[in-house]
Amino acid sequence: MIVGLEIDGAGTDPAAWRGAEVDPRAILTGELALRAVQRAEAAGIDFVTFVDALEAPDDVPDRVSVRLDALGLAARIAPLTERIGLLPTITVTHTEPFHVQASVATLDHVSGGRGGWVADVSSSAAAAAVIGRREPAPAADTWREARYVVDVSRRLWDSWEDDAIIRDASTGRYVDRERLHYVTFTSPTFSIKGPSIVPRPPQGHPVTAVRVNTPEALEAAADAELVLLPDSSDLPTQLNALVLVSVDARPHLDGVDRLVERIEGLAAAGADGVHLRPASLELDVPVIADELLPRLRERGLVGAADRGGSLRGRLGLGRPANRYAGSER
Repeated sequence: MIVGLEIDGAGTDPAAWRGAEVDPRAILTGELALRAVQRAEAAGIDFVTFVDALEAPDDVPDRVSVRLDALGLAARIAPLTERIGLLPTITVTHTEPFHVQASVATLDHVSGGRGGWVADVSSSAAAAAVIGRREPAPAADTWREARYVVDVSRRLWDSWEDDAIIRDASTGRYVDRERLHYVTFTSPTFSIKGPSIVPRPPQGHPVTAVRVNTPEALEAAADAELVLLPDSSDLPTQLNALVLVSVDARPHLDGVDRLVERIEGLAAAGADGVHLRPASLELDVPVIADELLPRLRERGLVGAADRGGSLRGRLGLGRPANRYAGSER
């Protein structure tokens, strides 16, 4: 089983930041997230996701009303970890696709091939107002646009051949421009003429994930390599992707027996893995790392903790061939 972990503030419990074990300032320095990710990595968890949204957080008493940018937080954590995959949530609605793909490619480079992203959309008026660029669109339109963004991102990642960087000091040529390719792409809402400004990522294509919470998201998940489903034993059969089920986890209160039983049930139902959503990073992640993962390992449900390599390799995904290699510019 693949095991992922969600990083969201101090945890999914809105009151998690108020516990005596939490320094609320560590949410904004990234130290809280870093500590959780390092614990997860040491335990053998395969990847973490970082929650993000375009909407300004509600100013509700007892809730954390601030959040770091997910991509920036992942980039901060990348050089301080070695094996775990890093998937920030990126809302592609209102965001320039060219910059999205360049940012994800950069994360893959600086993490040594452990980068990915959770492609998300926003159809809310609040998000449109924050950006101030256009009116909100229905969910079906935003997810249709997201699929175009995923498509053009992969094309732009391929716009540099793997051997385009030659670093020839004698001639002063760092890049062989004959191995760069123009990508002319037009969708109903944007157009791009590549190539990318970032060389092809170490993984070729960083891992694309979609969190399914609507029928439109489920349809768009056909383009993803990793799909995060809400907690249910009723798994869709039409997905040609790794299917993980998101499960709320608060083992510091409930113990791990119930989680072990739930994960065994998901494995029996055919899920490829579980995406744990800890209520408290400071209280639940240590229990997940020190008690849950060893129990799953005893049952043969998870691999060794010290597996290295790329995120795609860890998930059993091959490295995609470059669609433009050997073709004319």
